[in-house]
Amino acid sequence: MDPLTDRGHPDSPVASHLLNRRPSIRPRIAMKPLDRRQPRPAIVLFLSLLAVTMPHPLEAQESLDLPAGAGAAWDDVADFFHDTAQEKGVVGGALWLVRDGQPLAREFHGTADLDEDRSVDEETIFHWASNTKTLTGIAVLQLRDRGLLSLDDPAVHWIPEMRRVHSPHGSVESITIRHLLSHSAGFRASTWPWGGQESWHPFEPTRWSELAAMMPWTEVEFEPGSRFGYSNPALVFLARIVEESSGEPWEAYVEKWILRPLEMRRSYFRHTPPYLTGYRSNAYRLEGGEPVTRGTDFDPGITVSNSGLNAPIPDLVQYLAFLSGSSDAPVLDRSSLEEMWVPHHPVGEGAAWGSPHEEMGLTFFLTEHPEGRLVGHAGRQWNHLSFFYLDPDTGVGAIGVVNTDGAPGPDRILDARAFMDQIRARLVVEVFPLFH
Repeated sequence: MDPLTDRGHPDSPVASHLLNRRPSIRPRIAMKPLDRRQPRPAIVLFLSLLAVTMPHPLEAQESLDLPAGAGAAWDDVADFFHDTAQEKGVVGGALWLVRDGQPLAREFHGTADLDEDRSVDEETIFHWASNTKTLTGIAVLQLRDRGLLSLDDPAVHWIPEMRRVHSPHGSVESITIRHLLSHSAGFRASTWPWGGQESWHPFEPTRWSELAAMMPWTEVEFEPGSRFGYSNPALVFLARIVEESSGEPWEAYVEKWILRPLEMRRSYFRHTPPYLTGYRSNAYRLEGGEPVTRGTDFDPGITVSNSGLNAPIPDLVQYLAFLSGSSDAPVLDRSSLEEMWVPHHPVGEGAAWGSPHEEMGLTFFLTEHPEGRLVGHAGRQWNHLSFFYLDPDTGVGAIGVVNTDGAPGPDRILDARAFMDQIRARLVVEVFPLFH
């Protein structure tokens, strides 16, 4: 067996060798790349209790019982993560491997905030962008299980403003909640039907009334239920349905019915409260090889339900524990959760990042690997790029995030989306299959 390591935790038995793996220097692409890590020590067994200062400490398993080759495979992925992040100028990021709600390996890279000289660690709060969509999906399934709605309800039953949408594919009443959940309703990808690129435009529509006013300029682009078409407005519509059927604002509902039962105590939406500002990661855009600060907070507006989550990685570990079935938190019946993982439509060939096939469930992406299937999502917003994936058969999951992306243009040094796709590809091919 090849045990994995906890890299850089002060109470780990290997911490004395690894505390300096995280760089304190400001990355400069024009400079000769610096070695930000000490030589990797021999892989050692992760036996210590993780005494993290989060409100809900993560406890290490007494015996990891890992498959042969897992340590070496993780080392290869971790080296690629650190080396490429250093080469491309990623300011900060993290990569974790977990199983049944327990961390198997943790990688911290670089800096959460350059001005404060604050390194990335287990308490760093990142922005998780479109990973938020799965919370909205779970909320809808909860309401279905409570008898407050049906997945086959016409969306216009809950959102009468949708009757003003233009549809060349028949009545808009044919669009169901299930279509919205599976990204097969036929709506556009972007929130805005036009514009949105000018500096004076709002980042996103700030109120429901603004999105409702766009309905006459919104078109159903293909026959509902006929194929996959990723749509941010679809998730905003689902949030509206959550509010109409529950009688609660979307954020209050998700906090009460999902985050609180899962003890995701440092997770929140929109602006960072004062008591957490010292943990919040900044966001960076590389321009000419130099990181430019974008700021920690922004207003996601009405799109908070599809991209608004901010959280430290240990809270995401709590979420994956629930998804894996190792948590007894009363959030959603297992059968309903597994219903969300039934494939509805193919997404397209995913071989570019290691998956021979990817399909869409109900807000969860379903990704094949050589020995099974992963469920998860990815996100990209405000120069944060992230993902989480779980193998339901083994309880093994991976969480990755970076706080930097390159400015578009011919001289772009960092394409963070391509970088994160490469990380996912290596996890899919080299790590997840070993646990079967």
